[in-house]
Amino acid sequence: MSRPPRAITIAILAMGGEGGGVLADWIVDMAEHNGYLAQTTSVPGVAQRTGATIYYVELFPEAAAVAAGKDPVLALMPVPGEVDIVIASELMEAGRAVQRGLVTPDRTTLIASTHRVYSMIEKTHAGDGRIDNAGLLASGAAAARVFVARDFARVAADTGSVISAPLLGALATSGALPFGRAQFEEAIRRAGVGVTASLAAFAAGVAASSAPATSTNGKRRPLPIMTDTAGLDVAPPAGAAIGAERAAPSIGPRVRHLADRVERTFPDASHAVLLAAVPRLADYQDMRYAGEYLDRLDVVRDVDARYGAGDYALLTETARQLALWMSYEDAIRVADLKIRRPRFDRVQAESHATDNQVLHIDEFLHPQVDQVAEILPVRAGRWLLGSRWARAVVGRLTRKGKVLRTTSLFGFLQLYVMAALRPARRRALRFQQEHARIREWLDHVAALARDDYPLALSVAAAPRLVKGYGDTRERGNRNYDLVMAAIPSLRQAPDAAARFRGLCQAALADDSGEKLAAALR
Repeated sequence: MSRPPRAITIAILAMGGEGGGVLADWIVDMAEHNGYLAQTTSVPGVAQRTGATIYYVELFPEAAAVAAGKDPVLALMPVPGEVDIVIASELMEAGRAVQRGLVTPDRTTLIASTHRVYSMIEKTHAGDGRIDNAGLLASGAAAARVFVARDFARVAADTGSVISAPLLGALATSGALPFGRAQFEEAIRRAGVGVTASLAAFAAGVAASSAPATSTNGKRRPLPIMTDTAGLDVAPPAGAAIGAERAAPSIGPRVRHLADRVERTFPDASHAVLLAAVPRLADYQDMRYAGEYLDRLDVVRDVDARYGAGDYALLTETARQLALWMSYEDAIRVADLKIRRPRFDRVQAESHATDNQVLHIDEFLHPQVDQVAEILPVRAGRWLLGSRWARAVVGRLTRKGKVLRTTSLFGFLQLYVMAALRPARRRALRFQQEHARIREWLDHVAALARDDYPLALSVAAAPRLVKGYGDTRERGNRNYDLVMAAIPSLRQAPDAAARFRGLCQAALADDSGEKLAAALR
């Protein structure tokens, strides 16, 4: 007995601007020109990055409908366990599809791009909140009948197109639809928009996803699991740009004398960190500032040489955290970064704007009263924070935020003037506050190293609790103060270093501070 015909079901999970709707339209057009009835719907969602949308397509053979003498009833939303093809424009979206039950091992072809666009939960986590990419890939391979995974975002960038075109190429290669490559390409041509770039990206997607079939489960039939994690866009956590695992950057002539000092007076184990930090701090403030950074580390180096195990772990960790702390982001730094030529070039490249197109860049700024006060001279900043009427006036002026078009002369000059305040930063309220805390922290590290080196090493990493801005930074500062205040009592315990690390993990575990409070109790 022959099975009755059924619809081919396709779910496309994409974010705004990635062409998910275009991809669905291509599939519908191709199906309608090749003997199928087609229907597409879209459900916008405020998802992990605000804006992820599920495009749902069903295809039904027209000949079967004619033979039955009635139109098919097509669904408006994907149903768990009833989806033939899932296309995810980003690796987390593939994981979400698996979690929702849209991907099943007896039915579903899963096509996913392996690049990452980090979710708000990952970005706002107090510690390193990134989801494990290897776990996402493993779950996709385990859940799908066929799993095609490549960095299609990079393929799109290399061909000057958007990700929808290489994803269509991967779909054509997968064999999940009863159409040949020429029929896919004709759908792109009929759309009539960006045809040349889309065809090039489609071809690149076909090439990228064409890989030998392998099996991941002997109990199932051979599955074409085509994964490629080499192109994963896995950015390190904030601050990891300065780390011993990174190669030292090229040193320009302006900071050459400081680099020579590093190579002459500091151990080899710390060179990677220090040679990355010196240019960073010179760029952040000035050459003298970078020299002061090395001055502060002289004491830590000497203490580590005397009480350490010879690997200079204390010096390396302190140097990394100190460089990050001394280059904290304030309004001056943000303005400086937003008007630099490389940023304009990067936005130009990412937008794919051509030479005959006009590109406008709008910056959305929303400074708070505290952020205004922190770049003022110490007395003025404290007066603003302590004056009720002054706070009210500044708060009223900044309440709605501001949009600056930095591609216009007026908008650019406003940020240029703000960035030009860099020489005055040393007299600013925030500068004085941050450096007072830095001195106190360094004193703790040096003093603890003499009595409890493991505890000193744990305390050297404590500044990682403080990051971000606004409420996030305030919570970090509060947690940091609580953890540091526990040091005198911890020094009485034989496992002080482990207990201190436990407090730091508790501080990073949630935003409410409940786990840290419990750990302190």
